[in-house]
Amino acid sequence: MPSSLSTEPDYIVLRQLGLVELRRYLPFVVAEVVVDQPPAKAIDQAFPILSAYISGHSAATESAKAGLKLEMNAPVTQFSGAGGQWVQFVLPRGTALAAVPKPLDERVRLRELGPQEMAVIHFSGFWSEASYHEHLSTLKTALRAAGLAWTGEPVHARYNAPFTPWFKRRTEVWLKLAAR
Repeated sequence: MPSSLSTEPDYIVLRQLGLVELRRYLPFVVAEVVVDQPPAKAIDQAFPILSAYISGHSAATESAKAGLKLEMNAPVTQFSGAGGQWVQFVLPRGTALAAVPKPLDERVRLRELGPQEMAVIHFSGFWSEASYHEHLSTLKTALRAAGLAWTGEPVHARYNAPFTPWFKRRTEVWLKLAAR
């Protein structure tokens, strides 16, 4: 079954492990920025850069003149990687990488993420480092109990606008499943 929000990437739930879902994501395109900030501060620096891109303020010259804007989608993802904190905006479903306006801001990179299987745990409330680590630990424990391995860094996924009340927020932690 595809994801429930029309603005998020398509995925199929493969299996449920208690609070954890195993999902197969179909390919999707992201605009991303790498910032040299601690995890709690990275979104504050990266969000305005990515927001300017999707709103057409730093798109390719011809696209900006035409007033081309990309829809804001969910989730906004973040993970630690080479060079710092990677923050990504998911672009609208069906967006082809070749059709996306080229960013003028060299900090913005575009890329297509291929099909991948992810283990996901979701929770509500405001983001905190303690809550993130608590849910990441629960996710890893469930995967170990099921005999499943993961690869790469955990991904923090935010689905809601900053003004959304804490009890209505959807936040997830993703781990990429290792090939079986």
